[in-house]
Amino acid sequence: MDQGKKRRLKRIFQEDGHTVMVPMDHGVSIGPVKGISNMQEIIDKLLKGGVDAVVVHKGIAKRVDVGNAGLIVHLSAISNLSPNSNNKIQVCTVEEAIRVGADAVSVHVNVGAQDEDKMLATLGRVADECDVYGMPLLAMMYPRGPKIQNEHAADAVAHAARLGAELGADIIKTNYTGDIETFKAVVEGCPVPVIIAGGPKCKTTQEILQVTSESIKAGSTGVSIGRNVFQHESPTLMVKALAAIVHNGVSVERALKILGESC
Repeated sequence: MDQGKKRRLKRIFQEDGHTVMVPMDHGVSIGPVKGISNMQEIIDKLLKGGVDAVVVHKGIAKRVDVGNAGLIVHLSAISNLSPNSNNKIQVCTVEEAIRVGADAVSVHVNVGAQDEDKMLATLGRVADECDVYGMPLLAMMYPRGPKIQNEHAADAVAHAARLGAELGADIIKTNYTGDIETFKAVVEGCPVPVIIAGGPKCKTTQEILQVTSESIKAGSTGVSIGRNVFQHESPTLMVKALAAIVHNGVSVERALKILGESC
């Protein structure tokens, strides 16, 4: 890996090799939902919690101050109003991301979707551009399409993760498979760091903390959790709780105490 990527990755991953990211690209896909109506306000709360990196689109990146957190600019977009909302298209270039000060870029691929071929072509092209500019690439690889019976199935998740690495991604974000042993196989089958997605809003805080703890035990290098953080009643404390698990290996019970909750 070249020095440019190494330097930028140090702004995203702590010395322990782990990261707590909060993606907030949802304004494109589902609009200004609760928690992200005022982007600077939510980012300030995340910074107080010690967030390692945030994921936003280029327009937001131009207008917010992310402090000492890593800035990841998302290159993919489609709204849920589209008749083909699984087809993520490229709306930002690596050069544009560099101009707004990005520490990394991200691309979304729905593996198994009708337009998987186009998304994979984008991923491959962006990976090459990232190598030219020394820009780390995060690939969001989700099993999602007509042939996918279960988006959290171990074989489908492992395939999606490996696919992203095969095409040049430096970090893979994908679904948690539901248990430590099957996710360990996903990590072992992927030659680059794997982080887990938070998915839809969980029913309880304990649920997302438990998934985080299990994924770390399975070998993941962190989390990229959106709605379960920015829609929490205290995003600052939620980031602190996640960081305690990801960086310090505390138990779910201790992490809940940070939030003033109990098992």
